[in-house]
Amino acid sequence: MSSAGLTYFVSDVHLGLQVADPVARERRFADFLNSLPEETKALYMLGDIWDFWYEYRDVVPKGYVRVLSALQGLMDRGVEVYFFQGNHDVWTYSYFEELGMKRLVQPALVEINGKTFCLGHGDGLGPVPAGYRFLRGVFHNRILQFLFSLLHPWIAFRLGNSWSRRNRLSRHEEYVFKGPDEPLYKFADQFSRENKVDYFIFGHYHSEVMDMKLPSGASLFILKDWMEGAPYMYFDGISTFGGSFQNSEK
Repeated sequence: MSSAGLTYFVSDVHLGLQVADPVARERRFADFLNSLPEETKALYMLGDIWDFWYEYRDVVPKGYVRVLSALQGLMDRGVEVYFFQGNHDVWTYSYFEELGMKRLVQPALVEINGKTFCLGHGDGLGPVPAGYRFLRGVFHNRILQFLFSLLHPWIAFRLGNSWSRRNRLSRHEEYVFKGPDEPLYKFADQFSRENKVDYFIFGHYHSEVMDMKLPSGASLFILKDWMEGAPYMYFDGISTFGGSFQNSEK
């Protein structure tokens, strides 16, 4: 999909979540998007960019003008912008595509400069508990999505935002990634035995940045959330690098 230049990866910004300073976080993310260098060819947003997103046929959540403007500016420059649905912004249907973004479904295999990347948000991959798999199935169920759409937006958005506020980020709990015992690690290990993959990149876990080598030789990266910092990864056509965007947030 992307052949030259720089490719960026980011996850779990959770725009709109009332944790830390949501206004500063939105400005920080918009400034990051605006700062991407001219040689940028692609941006992959790996899910949960929004803490809650639900769009009707004629109604989308208000706000986020800085971020949407920055994304539009990137696409106007010719940067390819891809996004995955996370477990918080799962209800995206067509609006982002109308803006020019391209939606991918995990696990997506993407070739960049001869290297194969397996990308996604990371939720629901591997042997996850049955309860979580059931809940994920509920959120993806088309009939239940249709029934939810019958609610007035005033009610729907308040229910959705109330649910989002009950997650562990609201309780300031950082997840400790369990390495080889983690379902996502087991997924990547097995997947890399059956497919040629150089890099796995996911988000979702809200742990410290993970950089692990799988038995197959592939690298597994887990990106951290944006609650306090601004972590990202980029690929320069040869190697992957991690970074954290810095700005004055004035």
